[in-house]
Amino acid sequence: MKELITGAYWDKFLTKFLEWTISDLPSIIFVTVLFFVLAKLSFFTIKRLRKVLIHRAERSEKVNTLEAEKRIRTLTGIIRGLVKIIIWIVYLMIILKKFGVDIGPILASAGILGLAIGFGAQELVRDFISGFFILLENQVRNGDIAIIDGVEGVVEQIELRTITLRDFSGVVHIFQNGKINSLANMTKEWSAINLRIGVAYKENVDYVMELMKQVGDELKADAEWEQLILEPVDVMGLDEFGDSAIVIKMRIKTVPAYQWRVAREYRRRLKIRFDENGIEIPFPHITLYWGEEIKPLQLNLESSELQKAINKNKS
Repeated sequence: MKELITGAYWDKFLTKFLEWTISDLPSIIFVTVLFFVLAKLSFFTIKRLRKVLIHRAERSEKVNTLEAEKRIRTLTGIIRGLVKIIIWIVYLMIILKKFGVDIGPILASAGILGLAIGFGAQELVRDFISGFFILLENQVRNGDIAIIDGVEGVVEQIELRTITLRDFSGVVHIFQNGKINSLANMTKEWSAINLRIGVAYKENVDYVMELMKQVGDELKADAEWEQLILEPVDVMGLDEFGDSAIVIKMRIKTVPAYQWRVAREYRRRLKIRFDENGIEIPFPHITLYWGEEIKPLQLNLESSELQKAINKNKS
């Protein structure tokens, strides 16, 4: 402690600090600026590459532009994350060496630590392998609407270890790739909505099906909706004899993620058309039966005045 307050100690310290400032500090600043520029350049290159790939996909008639854009954005996001990690690791190793730290033992320890993690963190390795195959097989992309282990929502982020899903209530769900048991992609390449329309038993089935087909054709011919509907509405036919209705099944094939919007508009137009043509859409009715044994509840309408009042109310 006494040495810290002596002038000779501080003279020696300042001398070494000045020597380090002259010899090593410029190189540290240069390396920092270089890696900063390198990081910006790599991110710009990846962003530019993404735009070029999307532009090529838009120009190709054989490629679904929306599908290609989802896949390109997902993969370039993963590449950007990996490049960022590599740049930071290399930069830290160089800086440590400049500060006089021997990075040899650090690298050796990192290798041993990595081996230990490989044995001890098998679940982590499984997540990364599963995430790699999810990306390789193009199972799901950013922006897709998917059902993962029974949870439905929009895929916000895909990483090698996890998938982030936001449901329609705004709740964010994070799934480990290695623990995903079921994955259903509802917006890959194209989507469809199945509708089951119930009408009264008294209605003419063929006529109702013709009206449903007309409404579908009109919707597809509408300039606002024609780009969203891929094929003419498919009215499959009478599907079920229900308790109070006959059920006609149909399907609308749309571009990904627009099936619900198209279905809502189709239902609105179909209700208007049914009303115009007097087609009944049944709803539940309840008939109360008192039974023969409940004699006290029977009413004896002998009074002519009461009978006249009832008839007047009915009219």
